[in-house]
Amino acid sequence: MFGLFKKNPVEKLQKEHADLLARAHKMSSVDRTKSDALVAQAADIEARIVELQDQGS
Repeated sequence: MFGLFKKNPVEKLQKEHADLLARAHKMSSVDRTKSDALVAQAADIEARIVELQDQGS
C-alpha cells in the first residue's frame, strides 16, 4: 500500500536530465563553459538511466 507513492528512480533521473539540458541551453548564450559542464552532467545521468533500464529488463 505504501509502495503506491514511491517514485520510479528512472522517472526522477529523466526529469533531472531534462532540467539540466534546459539549463544548459539557456546558459549556452551566456557562458559556454558552464553550458558544457551542464551537458556533461546530463550525459552522466543519461548513462545511469540506461544502466537502470538495462537492469530492469
